[in-house]
Amino acid sequence: MRTRGPEAWTKWRELVAEQERSGQSVAAFCRARGLSPSHFFAWKKRLILAGPQPFVEVHLVDAGGATQAAAGHGSAIEIRLPTGRSLLVEPGFDPNHLRALLAVLESRV
Repeated sequence: MRTRGPEAWTKWRELVAEQERSGQSVAAFCRARGLSPSHFFAWKKRLILAGPQPFVEVHLVDAGGATQAAAGHGSAIEIRLPTGRSLLVEPGFDPNHLRALLAVLESRV
């Protein structure tokens, strides 16, 4: 069984970037280079999962526009998820606990 060393990661990172720049479909790109489309997609997924997490948009609200739920929570941060759920995070929270909670909330559809 082959190992996925740094050379393989670099090779596939370059191939995925090249395909995206080319404007070709994955099928056409792979056919032209003698690559397996399923192998290409597997590496593309692997690279996405290993890459940086996507940017999260943050909206700032002035102190006069704070919601009732946040009233009395001086420097708390409200995190609103795309699902419509929200979390109120108080100062001194445990980052690992928050990561675990967010993972659970985001995995439920």
